[in-house]
Amino acid sequence: MLAQEEAQHFQQNYIGTEHLLLGIEREGEGVAAKVLTNLGVQLSDVRQAVEFIIGRGDHVVQDEIGLTPRAKKAIELAVDEARLMKHSYIGTEHILLGLMREGGGIAAGVLNSLGVKAEQVRAETLKVLSEP
Repeated sequence: MLAQEEAQHFQQNYIGTEHLLLGIEREGEGVAAKVLTNLGVQLSDVRQAVEFIIGRGDHVVQDEIGLTPRAKKAIELAVDEARLMKHSYIGTEHILLGLMREGGGIAAGVLNSLGVKAEQVRAETLKVLSEP
């Protein structure tokens, strides 16, 4: 799971919304990565902002690590997004929309600081999904 790798990269013992966002962006192939690229978001900018906010832990984490309450909520909202779109899968686009709907996590804060708003993410997601 890319989000877990990101958490380990930052030597964090949890997976937060910021790690989910970095995983989506790093994956690079999915709908969410295309949405973020179309909105001018670059992985290097996201990584730099996340590192500025959370820093690095003080030791390498080897064990399984769990989701923060905000990350869990974002995943729940991603499931809701998929249901609302009548999709039978949970894709990166649903996770991105869940992160933005959750709104209080580091992921949404980073995107907002980069000039990306929830409404833009939703509109661009629908546009990308409608492309052939």
